[in-house]
Amino acid sequence: MDTSESSTEPQSPDPVAVDPPRRGWRRWAMDTRPLRIPAYRRLWSSTIVTAVGSQLTAVAVPKQIYDITGSSAWVGAASLAGLLPLIVFALWGGAVADSMDRRKLLLITNTGIAVTSLLFWLQAVTGLESVAVLMVLLAIQQAFWGLNAPARNASIARLVPEGQLPAANALGSTVMQTGQVVGPLLAGALIPVIGLPELYLIDALALCVTVWAVYRLPSLPPLAGTATRRAGVREIAEGFRYISLHKVLLLSFLADIIAMVFGMPRALFPQLAAETYGSYGEGLALGLLFASIPIGAVLGGLFSGTFSRARRHGVMVIGAVVAWGLAITGFGLSGNLWVAAACLAVAGVADMVSMVFRGAILLSAATDEMRGRMQGVFTVVVAGGPRLADVLHGTAGSAFGPRAAVAGGGLLVVAVMLALAAAVPALRRYRV
Repeated sequence: MDTSESSTEPQSPDPVAVDPPRRGWRRWAMDTRPLRIPAYRRLWSSTIVTAVGSQLTAVAVPKQIYDITGSSAWVGAASLAGLLPLIVFALWGGAVADSMDRRKLLLITNTGIAVTSLLFWLQAVTGLESVAVLMVLLAIQQAFWGLNAPARNASIARLVPEGQLPAANALGSTVMQTGQVVGPLLAGALIPVIGLPELYLIDALALCVTVWAVYRLPSLPPLAGTATRRAGVREIAEGFRYISLHKVLLLSFLADIIAMVFGMPRALFPQLAAETYGSYGEGLALGLLFASIPIGAVLGGLFSGTFSRARRHGVMVIGAVVAWGLAITGFGLSGNLWVAAACLAVAGVADMVSMVFRGAILLSAATDEMRGRMQGVFTVVVAGGPRLADVLHGTAGSAFGPRAAVAGGGLLVVAVMLALAAAVPALRRYRV
């Protein structure tokens, strides 16, 4: 791709063509070449702040709701209250990202998220104790996030050469997964010391750094020659038509849906921690089960040096989803907590590989004028798949037992993914 059209500052030449091959252990270590590009480095740096700060609020909101109500049902209802705005605004945000300067959209949405965090702090410090206010603020925050994510992800292909897209996705995904580990641990350590209101305030102040980093990005308007368009229902529908006409894009979405809906067993973690692994200590077991997949994903990102050399991106996605299914099956069959955690960590590595190459396919196989809408659908799939899995696994766990439900789901992932890859060859044939 021609990066000269997409940035007001000079870009580095494609290091894929000029860098000497990496040897020894460096072949396996994370490929950090995209960080040499100033614009991408600023975007990535802002992601570090967002990844940790958002997890502070993600812990604080359900904690505050539970403190007010004493009911986990209200905590679950709050999660659903944020899902619908996220879906609606991610789809619309994708269309908006294709019709305006993406840097400007990132500035608006990051500022909105920061203001929402400030309002979270204000209601907490004044002792309002209103679940309704918390749910409204959560819905607004998720709406801004839905608008933000497509523009952020679609911008990557305008900032780095095509050959570095897997490396750039690995860098971003590793940061987000690290935030899912560090953020909750940090929140758990800070709440007893400084309290909930200050947790919201830290997030709001950290987001100011994100806004500044985005402000320093080059302008990212629609490319020259792109038809002027509005961001309405027709444009959103055009995005879905585009997916239906490009099988490799459709299959990349289906691969994630298969892995997450059939193979994400997090809804059964509490029951497994209490019944299967209770002898190890229920608290230890529960924490380890929830932490193992993100830890595996982070390790996969740290040793992602080979990603940049892979050219058969479709095969990498298929292999990663199958590996995820096998690892989840192993988790379901294991009665030992440490073996179970190891299986989940392997699943996390597979999820990182799948995430990196699905993201690269979306950025390379779609034209720039459609990338925002593709990322909007991607955001909905990533957010909605695990929630559907919670319902499916919760029901199956009650009917067949948690371990049988987990193992059966993992085997289903393997069978369905292999059948899809055999029936529709577009994904396994895709290469760059």
